[in-house]
Amino acid sequence: MFITLEGPDGSGKTTQARLLAEWLQGQGYDVVLTREPGGTDIGDQIRAVLHDPCNNAMDARTEILLYSASRAQHVAQQIQPALAGGQVVVSDRYADSTLAYQGYGRGLDLDTLRKITEFATGGLTPDLTLYLDITPKEGLERRQLGGGEWNRLDAEALEFHQRVRSGYLELIEQEPERWVAVDADRAVEKVQAEIRVMVRERLMRDV
Repeated sequence: MFITLEGPDGSGKTTQARLLAEWLQGQGYDVVLTREPGGTDIGDQIRAVLHDPCNNAMDARTEILLYSASRAQHVAQQIQPALAGGQVVVSDRYADSTLAYQGYGRGLDLDTLRKITEFATGGLTPDLTLYLDITPKEGLERRQLGGGEWNRLDAEALEFHQRVRSGYLELIEQEPERWVAVDADRAVEKVQAEIRVMVRERLMRDV
């Protein structure tokens, strides 16, 4: 099973992905926890370029091609082999981030982005995508207070992040059978409890 976590910056995806992977391991599943951009040595090098605040002159087309290059390596080296081996893959972000950030956020053509993504991933889509919802203002405040990585995209104007969130909500409407929206503006434990219920239901259904 391939599970992805999506959402605005500061929604808690990284923490929830880790907790979910730990819980699944405790349930007896063989789990691979990974992230995007990155997930491989090559992908991590691309991530450093993408997230470096010094690279604020980066063109939006350059950005999408770099994200897609990282994703192609991620799928080929990490995700596909794990799925082929019967493992559960939990990824902190995947291809939907491209549509939300570079499509709705940057305004790049969505059909073009889908074609690039199809090429990069070989058509691999998640079995379940958990969307952690939070207002952009609250998410960015969390990022600043959390003391973690503050990257080039975090520094974009609030309006950019609002477009990203709106884009996610449109993606959910287009494919409701794959997405599950979770209110992330709650205690970590409550968010994780709801995620576990959703994942357990999907695992049982797919047995």
